[in-house]
Formats: sequence, structure tokens, C-alpha cells
Amino acid sequence: MRLPIYLRIAEDIKEKINNGELKPGDAICSENALCKAYKASRMTVRRGLAVLASEGYIYSIPGKGNFVREPDINTYTLYYNEMKNFVNSVDKTKLLEVNIILPNSKLINSLQITSNRKVIVIRRLFFTGGEPVAYDIKYLPYCKGMPIIEKEIRYATFPEMVAKNNSLFAIKKELIIYTEMPDEETKKYLNINNNELPLMVVEQKLYNKEGKPIGMGITYFRGDYCKLYAESYFSDKKSYKNGTEN
Repeated sequence: MRLPIYLRIAEDIKEKINNGELKPGDAICSENALCKAYKASRMTVRRGLAVLASEGYIYSIPGKGNFVREPDINTYTLYYNEMKNFVNSVDKTKLLEVNIILPNSKLINSLQITSNRKVIVIRRLFFTGGEPVAYDIKYLPYCKGMPIIEKEIRYATFPEMVAKNNSLFAIKKELIIYTEMPDEETKKYLNINNNELPLMVVEQKLYNKEGKPIGMGITYFRGDYCKLYAESYFSDKKSYKNGTEN
């Protein structure tokens, strides 16, 4: 099936950028020239250019036109799912606790709440092949009447926990990753006897569309269990599904 015209425009320009025919800073053909070359309307051309801009290939200068963007060589897309990583997947969970607490100073600052705002705390253990591999804690500001359904949260990822009250498309996610030696409680949960085994710690914060925190999570992974994967922004993958030209 042939591509819609606006996607064909985007892919043709993208190919020129990827093969070096167009270099960072080079001007893209004018909208008028693209309209003539593809026998397309200005709206169709602008739609194709919008695809390129959204994918980071070009930028616009009002009154001057569109130009090839300098690639950000330090930007990577990190794939993170506390239930599944690059080498292993969680096949069993154990719900340790679901409770409503008053926040400590760290939670007050992280969730931007008052000291009398209650917080739901959820503690879980993740297993792979019968071995405990991660200790997971989630904190969610409590709303009166909010149902706590243990069966639903047992295998839920963090975004899924807040999906009923927030659109996943509008949620901003933030990760901080570091290593840490386990404390005695975590050692017990993860069956760690070797004091030299560090943990990979992933702190995750979720924000609503207004930028207000709606949850914080900390997952302690055994250092011999988890690997994360990231790739650069640009790839050869197509950003569309097959369609018909219109």
C-alpha cells in the first residue's frame, strides 16, 4: 500500500538527512517547492513537516523556513518497566503491605503535599524463577474514597496504578538511577548474604499535566538481576503504520 502524501514527504526528507545529502543547518525546500514537487496542498506539506519537527529532524525559523536540526548525541530513550527489563521478567509478586500513612519530610518534599495529607504506601517483592530479585515501594497521595484493590495493584506497573485517575498520555515520568548498598531490611527481603552485592536503585516520579507530583516509587533491584536498555533518538524504525494515499 502506498503511503499518504504527507508521510511520503516526511520520509523522503528524512532519507536525505540520514544519508547525509542534507546536513545540520541546511535549509529544507520551501513549502511552495514541496507543493509543486508532490502535487500536494500546503496543508498536506505542513503536516509532513510537522512530523519531521515532532521527531526532532527539523526546526522552523519564522519568515525564513525550515532547517535540519543538529542531532543531540547525548539524548537516549530509556526503556523502563519495573516488571520487565533487558534480561529478565518478573513472573511472581508478593504484596507485603498496602497502608495509609502520614508523610515524612522526604515525602512532603517529593510529593509537594502538606504534613497532614495522607499517603498510600505499597510494598511488593518481585520474583524471577522463584528468587526474589527486587524490592518495590510506591507512594501515592491519598484521596478520600480512593479504592485500594490489592488484586489489581499486585502486578501493576507504576503508571498503571494511576491510570484510572490520569490519562497515561498526559503523565510526565522522571527517573533517577543510582547504586546503593542494601540495608538490613532489604537484604532480608532479597536474600542477600554477600555484603559486596550492590543494588541498582530506580526512583520514579510521576506528574500530572499540571506538573504536580501524583506518585513516587523506589525499586531496589539486585545488582546481578537487572539491566536497562537505551537507544539514541533516531532509528531506522518507521514511525507509522501502512496506509493508503489520500
